[in-house]
Amino acid sequence: MKPLTNRQKKKIERTLENKRSYKAIVYGRFFTCLISVFLQLCFYAAFLTWFAYGSPYATIAQVVAMALALIFVLHLINRNDRPSSKMSWIIFILVFPVFGVAMYLFNGGGRPTRKMNHHITAAKRDNLEKLDAYYGQRPLPTVNDRRDGVTRYLAEHCNYPVFYDGEIDYYKCGEDMFPVMIEELQKAKKFILLDYFIIAPGKMWYSILDILREKAEKGVQIRIIYDDFGSMMTLPPKYERYLESLHENIKCMTFNNVVPLFAVRMNNRDHRKILVVDGRVAFTGGINLADEYIGEKVRFGYWKDSGVRVKGNAVASFTHMFFYMWNACRNDKEDIRNYLIPQMPEKYTEENTTFRLQPYADSPLDSISAGETVYVDIINRAVNYVYIFTPYLVLDDMLRASLCRAALRGVDVRIVTPGIPDKKMVYRLTRANYAVLMKAGVKIYEYTPGFIHSKSMVCDDEYAVVGTMNFDYRSLYLHFENAVYFSGCQAVIDLKRDCEETFAVSKACTQETNKRGFIGRWVDAVLRVFENLL
Repeated sequence: MKPLTNRQKKKIERTLENKRSYKAIVYGRFFTCLISVFLQLCFYAAFLTWFAYGSPYATIAQVVAMALALIFVLHLINRNDRPSSKMSWIIFILVFPVFGVAMYLFNGGGRPTRKMNHHITAAKRDNLEKLDAYYGQRPLPTVNDRRDGVTRYLAEHCNYPVFYDGEIDYYKCGEDMFPVMIEELQKAKKFILLDYFIIAPGKMWYSILDILREKAEKGVQIRIIYDDFGSMMTLPPKYERYLESLHENIKCMTFNNVVPLFAVRMNNRDHRKILVVDGRVAFTGGINLADEYIGEKVRFGYWKDSGVRVKGNAVASFTHMFFYMWNACRNDKEDIRNYLIPQMPEKYTEENTTFRLQPYADSPLDSISAGETVYVDIINRAVNYVYIFTPYLVLDDMLRASLCRAALRGVDVRIVTPGIPDKKMVYRLTRANYAVLMKAGVKIYEYTPGFIHSKSMVCDDEYAVVGTMNFDYRSLYLHFENAVYFSGCQAVIDLKRDCEETFAVSKACTQETNKRGFIGRWVDAVLRVFENLL
């Protein structure tokens, strides 16, 4: 990476100090990309429309378009994908055969480009080979335990082992977790890893950055990843180069740089939130490095989020998640063995079958969503209750059916969504899912104080998941995500208590309060056709 000149470095610092200049540059970049993509879409639409209906070859073009539409519809029908996604694309292609086929090709079926797929798969495989020696021979869960379904799936098919030792602490808001993050960062002696969707200037980030600079001076290795799209509205261009200019022990990269082109790879974002300190402690959850997450900035009312701190051998899984992304995107690759802290006994024995801790990641590289598989598994085995926090509720057939079946068999299913939305269109789609769920007996609450950004699920006082995965298509199928599955510990009860406290300050939705007129129902139906693109 080419280093910044002193003049460029000072310009970035002045930009961050001057809010007006900062907003002008950031919004200028955002709107430049937005206008560029919009103009490209207009051009494609105009060209395709002219070619299909106004050119001398219009008749041939229409026949070819209909033939292609039929081919793509057959391809979609036979594709191993969720039914609602296939149906949306089929309707779109049949209604707009020329433009629909072009949009599907540009979308890429939601999968990463071959280049991204190749690099990430290779980096992950290299990490796993080195992790085998670290993990040793770890037995899979015994077949007698009814929790084995999800733990075996994550261990065998996703290569994220289950741990029976360690600690996990749950934090019901960013204000509670942030001081603990600072405390752990101040203890760092060897390395710090940060991977976040959003980094924004403010109290939270500058407090962390001050510690990073201090630790770098003492020889601590700092590695930072942030998503370019997620931070496009908060950071100026070349900010990763600015961070590297602060000290030679600080290295930073942006994931999947935004380009002003309508490109397939722009679909896939790094939505993960990971902080690892010295391989002994890790943090994750919905909390990004921005002031609204710790109550220092008001956006959409009170911003409620949650997270967890993990200690022990399971931290190695977070280190793996970080470095397979780092090595896939950087030329100066790192050896993960330099970042593993030996804590594992030579021969692993299963001492506690109640407590389980299993960090895992999800990516669009595979055809099955690990995040959705875990959610569905927990819902399907619920006996007494299942409580869910999610900012977006754009469900596919499998999740919707699982929630309805659970409620119909007597499970107390409760979902909390925002009372004040951050995205109006997605909020309308979220509310469009209420009616069918409530008819089956699912209880839905809207968080009255503001926006709930937590992504969590707790079931029967036994199992829970906290992570970065929303209940929507992008999060479950297009983005790189991560979470922690845990059971048999106090953190499960803490999450349940947080749910109960949140129900008390939220508005219970009913069929009457969620009524839609004839036009409203048609608007919702049209929006659902485009839910894969939102």
